[in-house]
Amino acid sequence: MKQFLDENFLLQTETAQKLYHEHAEFLPIIDYHCHLSPQMVAEDHKFNSLTEIWLGGDHYKWRAMRTNGVDERYCTGKDTTDYEKFEKWAETIQYCFRNPLYHWSHLELKTAFGITKILNPETAREIYDECTDKLQNDPEFTARGLMRHYNVEIVCTTDDPVDDLHFHQQYARERRDDDARMIPAWRPDKAMAVENPQTFKAYIDRLSEVSGISIRQFQDLVDALQKRHDFFAANGCKLSDHGIEEFYAEDYTDTEINTIFNKVYGGTLLTKDEIVKFKSCMLVMFAEMDYASGWTQQFHYGAIRDNNTKMFRLIGPDTGFDSIGQFNTAKAMSKFFNRLATADKLTKTIIYNLNPADNEMVATMLGNFQDGSVPGKIQWGSGWWFLDQKRGMENQMNTLSVLGLLSRFVGMLTDSRSFLSYPRHEYFRRTLCNLIGTDVENGELPICEMDRMGQMVEDISYYNAKNYFQF
Repeated sequence: MKQFLDENFLLQTETAQKLYHEHAEFLPIIDYHCHLSPQMVAEDHKFNSLTEIWLGGDHYKWRAMRTNGVDERYCTGKDTTDYEKFEKWAETIQYCFRNPLYHWSHLELKTAFGITKILNPETAREIYDECTDKLQNDPEFTARGLMRHYNVEIVCTTDDPVDDLHFHQQYARERRDDDARMIPAWRPDKAMAVENPQTFKAYIDRLSEVSGISIRQFQDLVDALQKRHDFFAANGCKLSDHGIEEFYAEDYTDTEINTIFNKVYGGTLLTKDEIVKFKSCMLVMFAEMDYASGWTQQFHYGAIRDNNTKMFRLIGPDTGFDSIGQFNTAKAMSKFFNRLATADKLTKTIIYNLNPADNEMVATMLGNFQDGSVPGKIQWGSGWWFLDQKRGMENQMNTLSVLGLLSRFVGMLTDSRSFLSYPRHEYFRRTLCNLIGTDVENGELPICEMDRMGQMVEDISYYNAKNYFQF
């Protein structure tokens, strides 16, 4: 019987073990999409407790705790102590067998703090005290120190066009030679969020202020966004990211878009048809900006957000009340990319689907728009959000292997707000090595090509991303 979380965790064959330990284990991490706070990185944030770094903002754990019958005050409340919240998580994790949170949590304890004890109510106090002591007193257990510990070479944050990038600039001036590079990534979702006219107008007014362009018509909006796009590029940005429910590709005219902008900016609710036309126009405009700058565009699609209205009103967004959506988006996705390809304005692109039912659709869509200019120009992103666990990653890689080129895959990212999430790269690399190793042991891949397969593992774990993004 194998021991839990030993050195060969998830590696079920000798070949898988060889691939991981000789080719993947010690490679640096390129985390090309995350939601870390640039301020915490720039200021080298020191954490007050294990609860702060582990439970603060972690909607994965909050969902599990609620499901286990834990009152909301122990998740997002302000009237409980850090240890009381941690204690409730320790009570919950013993019910998380076969949930990825069980693996992730114990991997994080082991790789960050050297703790191999199983977390449960009996060990909670000891583990909490030991980890909190290191976070409070060890100078290497800070935001930057943890990134050094995990050998993070590059991290790309997620930033709104109105952000001044002050903390990116501060960090670039102050970082040590062995610190990770922190690069901003452009996330302009709010500039096309026209469902609420009041919220949209407030955002456009803010954009007008930071860009120095008076926005009174649609072309002014385009000019302001282009100015901010140029500002981001000047600060090292090479990627954009778009969080969309589905792809938008309705036909529209310039006159229609001008009219729609005037209407929503004036405070009038738009029709569904007008909303889709405006979003379609904005997606094309953003894609053309990215193409002109040589950026990579990313699309995270398929989530239904803030399903629980009561809880949204009480504690706000990104608190664990989102789910997988069902959208028939294949034709719109095809039409969107075809429009860009026909105009020779399709830049490098990564698509992340949240519904696993879309796996084969996305994998085959990629091949329609590869143009031979860049290996793997159109990428299918790693299992995202509810799918970034062992089975979800295996399904994504198996499907990509059958319908595309797994060898050209740019690999894993954390998509996380936590400085303890870097073991997800290890988890991914172990899963990758186990897939390939199993094929070799089953005689489905030739043992004589082990050198090439070792290089494939290194490429997917690190080098493909480094070359693809031109970091």
